[in-house]
Amino acid sequence: MMTFRPIALTLISAMGLALTSCSPGSTPDGEADTHMVQSVIPAERFFTADQFTYANHQEVIVSHADLDLDVNFNRKVLDGAVTLAFERLAPEAQTLTLDTKDLLIKAVALQTQDGWTPADYTLADADPVLGSAMTINIGSEASQLRIIYETSPSAEGLQWLSPAQTAGKEKPYLFSQAQAIHARTMLPIQDTPAVRLTYSANLRVPEGLLPLMSASQDGQSEDGSYSFSMPQPIPSYLIAIAVGDIKFKAINDTIGVYAEEYILDASAEEFAETPQMEVVNTALYGPYRWGRYDLIVLPPSFPYGGMENPRLSFMTPTLIAGDKSLTNVVAHELAHSWSGNLVTNSNWRDAWLNEGFTSYVENRVMEELYGERRAVMEQVLDMEGMKRAISEAKRPELTHLKLPDDMAHPDEAFTLVSYIKGANFLFFLEDRFGREKFDPFLRNWFNDYAFESVTTEDFLSFLHENLHKDNPDALTRAELDAWVYGPGLPDTARKPVSDAFDEVAGLSARWENGEISASGLPTKNWSTHEWLHFLNGLPELTRAQYKDLDDAFSLTGTQNAETAFAWYMQAIKGGYEAAYPALEEFLMTVGRGKFIYRLYGALKDNGQAEMANRIFAEAKAGYHPIAQRRISATLSE
Repeated sequence: MMTFRPIALTLISAMGLALTSCSPGSTPDGEADTHMVQSVIPAERFFTADQFTYANHQEVIVSHADLDLDVNFNRKVLDGAVTLAFERLAPEAQTLTLDTKDLLIKAVALQTQDGWTPADYTLADADPVLGSAMTINIGSEASQLRIIYETSPSAEGLQWLSPAQTAGKEKPYLFSQAQAIHARTMLPIQDTPAVRLTYSANLRVPEGLLPLMSASQDGQSEDGSYSFSMPQPIPSYLIAIAVGDIKFKAINDTIGVYAEEYILDASAEEFAETPQMEVVNTALYGPYRWGRYDLIVLPPSFPYGGMENPRLSFMTPTLIAGDKSLTNVVAHELAHSWSGNLVTNSNWRDAWLNEGFTSYVENRVMEELYGERRAVMEQVLDMEGMKRAISEAKRPELTHLKLPDDMAHPDEAFTLVSYIKGANFLFFLEDRFGREKFDPFLRNWFNDYAFESVTTEDFLSFLHENLHKDNPDALTRAELDAWVYGPGLPDTARKPVSDAFDEVAGLSARWENGEISASGLPTKNWSTHEWLHFLNGLPELTRAQYKDLDDAFSLTGTQNAETAFAWYMQAIKGGYEAAYPALEEFLMTVGRGKFIYRLYGALKDNGQAEMANRIFAEAKAGYHPIAQRRISATLSE
């Protein structure tokens, strides 16, 4: 259960919280407030409403969910029941409102002194984004209810793969993706990150398949079912399930990899440094509090690089490059064990509290393990991506860290603004206060708010009370406002410079000018990061230059997904048709949104809309429902 506690709000006028009549940049006496040190106004915890939930969680809050489900591959549904334990925050409350989407509700019962008795409920008309509000009459005494239900075969949070869509070709596969608001397609729940709950589950699956969840894998019971338990309270978007012909390989006593057999050994080798990442995280930010940390490499249709489901991070197979060059994604998902899973944004307007913090921690871990050179290269690449995201934003408010309250869909929160502008805000604070002060401050943040859901204003208040009050000259209120409530990238942002990238740029210029051939470029020791900088920075090329590069480095068809994506983006831009068959194969076999969304968009924007629609029509069935929706929207704009 989320704890509500009094805290102090600072920067009230600058935040626009309408709690004082002061204008931004002034005190009640009218004097300029240059250093953000002002009287702190005691107040109840600032609450940012979540417009993407129907839940009445300020009155009644669900504290535990117990699932009992059959995984039915023939019908492509989860079929069974969930028992919800709840607590009344408002003693007079007699209704509980849950989020649902495309669920078939069969029966609802309350646990009373007389046992389980049917309960009255209503299911509202469906909204295309939010689904249907389910309001249940819970009376005045009950504290548990049971809902018998089944999911829809087209549930957006579940992907059902036929045997032919798996590597082994013999057994089916299921995996979930509940973030941001897809848990409601898996079970009736208060589907908002403001609510934290524990959960347990009992799953029955076809013989020969292994089920896994974002929980303790408690093993198989005598009746053949599998049981799971998550004793730490988590938000609903972290409930996860995977079922398939899955094998396991340990990396050490508390960390291992699950995957289909074809990629198991390669995955364990690629992720072999995960234990060292955990050691660095723990040294910087406090103990790992989740027991085991395992990873599962999902089929290629998984739409993300990774998903931080606790105890079991979901990972894309596109990370298996053979040289550990893409393991920053592993560092990112592990870092979520502190930022996001342990301390969680309470609504998606504050998504930077999850993703920006995690991107910052990820980079610190990469620096500790691999050195400043690699960490700075990743900062530069991230900065380039963020600037592009800012330039492509549909409106300036979507480039604020505190996102607007009129977002059409929570997916609008998951751009590089939340990730990289958020991380760079923390780099800014690190630079102003110094690591010797900022590291203990972050450690205390994770410790003080462990297993709670928080807002941007909670963090700003914590910053004021625990760091800035004793260091008043470190930053001004105007600087902070520009980061949190202003558009784009502030002038105070760190400007990372990579010597390695400078060398790459110099060589690239010499090649572009014809001073050296592609085969003369000294690329033998280039990392993936250097290749990305080279490819992303190419100007418009001639057909001969495309061929020169391709002949020298076999970029078309490369097995490194990151460099393949960068090359195909260039090929689309320049109309290098020799790469199109391999590009089509890439789009047919890779479902990671980071790659395919921009590739389809580039095809459409560069006169290849017919090709894009043809490929999508053929590839669509193999994409996750989330990816299908995103690409359909892109191609129809």
